[in-house]
Amino acid sequence: MDFQEFLQFVPKVLDVRLPAFDAHIKMAPLERSQSLKQIDFSDKNPRVAAVMMLFYPKNEITHLVLIVRNSYKGVHSAQIAFPGGKYEIDDKDFAYTALRETHEEVGIHPDKIQVLKPFTQLYIPPSNFMVYPFLGISKEELVFVPQLSEVADIIELPLSIFLSDSIVVETKVLTSYSDESSVPAFKIENHIVWGATAMMLSELKEVLKEVLYS
Repeated sequence: MDFQEFLQFVPKVLDVRLPAFDAHIKMAPLERSQSLKQIDFSDKNPRVAAVMMLFYPKNEITHLVLIVRNSYKGVHSAQIAFPGGKYEIDDKDFAYTALRETHEEVGIHPDKIQVLKPFTQLYIPPSNFMVYPFLGISKEELVFVPQLSEVADIIELPLSIFLSDSIVVETKVLTSYSDESSVPAFKIENHIVWGATAMMLSELKEVLKEVLYS
């Protein structure tokens, strides 16, 4: 989709009701979906993170940026994610966290990003994080500079491909719940996107489809 056309729909995005759990559950592993319905946060004391779902023009076409995390010893090693990271005590709010971490991870200054609205927070059991996603746009072409210690690669995903149902697949992965589980996922380029990022993408996709096609 042409980026200028996409911008015409932004006011509708601001007003749309978020589908929240109903969208998350569609891309959740079976074991995860069961726990989401009955989870009690009273004794979890989760750490907090924020991520940026950033749209921008590339050759005048609307794109969404994702990152490939480096391989390391941890539950999120080599996974596909949105730019973002941990909330720090000096951050004035979670949107600031998402902007700061986006700057650190992919080199885009906060002045270039307009934060449109928060999306539904999502709890990640394996790492005990509560993640707050934010929808943002940049109205100029971007040059990404990945933070080498955190980011292995940048994925620039055209909106038209993101909205296609053909990228939704079922695949088998190793999870914290079992040695091998069949999970819903997005197949983006040669990458399989599942778990928390897929669940956040699901809500984003449903909102955009409602706005663009209704």
